[in-house]
Amino acid sequence: MHKNIFEMGADFGDDWNSDNRERSDKSVSLEIKEPNRHQLYFAKERRSGKIVTIVKPFYLSKDDLKMLLKRLKKKLGTGGTIKDYNILEFQGDISTQLHRVLETLGYGIKSKL
Repeated sequence: MHKNIFEMGADFGDDWNSDNRERSDKSVSLEIKEPNRHQLYFAKERRSGKIVTIVKPFYLSKDDLKMLLKRLKKKLGTGGTIKDYNILEFQGDISTQLHRVLETLGYGIKSKL
């Protein structure tokens, strides 16, 4: 990064930066919780004419979230991905099946379908 000529000798420490392009995402919680302590929300979006089912927020380690995604994709027979560290997205309108499977795995659900 180039030194900004408008910083007139002020030293704000390492946490401060005058460049607005580099923003840290401090809103993501890396706290790990037990499955029954989760409060999951379901949402559906239409993208390019197709429906995507979204479940969030998961408070799991990265490896545990990958294993859960793999297990859910195999059980539901659909594709899916991890977005933004704690969001799972699945192809299709599978919210009722996904709700049922997550309840059997012991995850807490905030919004009922």
